[in-house]
Amino acid sequence: MIIQKQPPLHLTYCLNVHPGESWADNLASMRLHSLAIRDRVAPGKPFGLGLRLSRQAAETLSQPEPLAEFKAFLTAENLYVFTINGFPYGNFHGTPVKTEVYRPDWSTRERLDYTVQLARILAQLMPEGIDGSISTLPLGYHDLQVPPEKLAVNLAECAYALHKLRQETGREIHVGLEPEPDCLLETTRDVIRLIDGPLLAHGVPHLASRLSCYKSEAEVILRRHIGICVDTCHLAIQFEDLGDSIIRLVKHGIRISKIQLSSALEVSPTPAARARLAEFMDPVYLHQVKSRGASSRLDSHPDLAEALESESDSDFATWRIHFHVPLYFEGDGELRSTACLMDSRFWKKVAAAPVSHLEIETYTFNVLPPALQAGGLDSSIIREYEWVRGKIGL
Repeated sequence: MIIQKQPPLHLTYCLNVHPGESWADNLASMRLHSLAIRDRVAPGKPFGLGLRLSRQAAETLSQPEPLAEFKAFLTAENLYVFTINGFPYGNFHGTPVKTEVYRPDWSTRERLDYTVQLARILAQLMPEGIDGSISTLPLGYHDLQVPPEKLAVNLAECAYALHKLRQETGREIHVGLEPEPDCLLETTRDVIRLIDGPLLAHGVPHLASRLSCYKSEAEVILRRHIGICVDTCHLAIQFEDLGDSIIRLVKHGIRISKIQLSSALEVSPTPAARARLAEFMDPVYLHQVKSRGASSRLDSHPDLAEALESESDSDFATWRIHFHVPLYFEGDGELRSTACLMDSRFWKKVAAAPVSHLEIETYTFNVLPPALQAGGLDSSIIREYEWVRGKIGL
């Protein structure tokens, strides 16, 4: 939905919250959930969708008949698509995902081909006059050992394909690398270093060669199509100032492809808080933990189970856990949320930044403790829309 006309700002929720790996499952979720949410959030108005397509679903939707049927569905229901979550390649619900979500990584042809396939789908779905975004993984998990130039060349190849698609269709699509704890890209600084380092050193010459153009022109094209997906939960876990992150990205000329609005769990690791956190352990997703104390040094645990098994350290007074909780959740006793970090200063920086896509992303709803699922999924997403609109002042 359009929440600001000048400059344009679109808000949606990410459909990765709905289980289903096939296109039939995806479409069924839209009919069951998205239409009901639309009727409450934006009755009678165009309602944006943030698709999540597995490789399997993307293969189906790439075919002419399913694509034509979906376009007719969008028109009939006053829906439009402007962004796709291209992070999870395979299964994302109901089975252990953990570190598998980072495979295939950006050193592989599979990741490149999948991302370009999503872009070709998006180019045929998005309305005229707006740009399209695709979020993707932060290159790979921290144990990935490949030369930086290989990652840079694959990203440059992606920019090449998106540039050609823009020439063919007139549709501008950009990819946002999404920093996440314990990955090759964890922080705003990591993205700046990647783009100002290996991407300029290796990606720009490769792209210039592919397009037979000057390096200066290749850099403009690369920066147009490769940027960052700012996930507010992930950056909060790294104890970043969200407003400062926006400022630094704009200063360095890095495209903010989209901002995913999400919040993490925060606790002081008392025995009572640890007991409460046990309710959030699940076998499906990875829940990295970062902790910081008076010394400001960060400590890490790869998953919540390891953090809870560790001995309590009084130096680390705050834990932030990679578990997306609803934006409106303000905490209850021992549990807190990082949603408060999206303060008035953050929203002012968002309004002033060259970004047009906002996406609510609380994909962990189905593994939340039962008390936080009270009221059901649709009601929770509607409350999140209300929370965002209240913060923006709508």
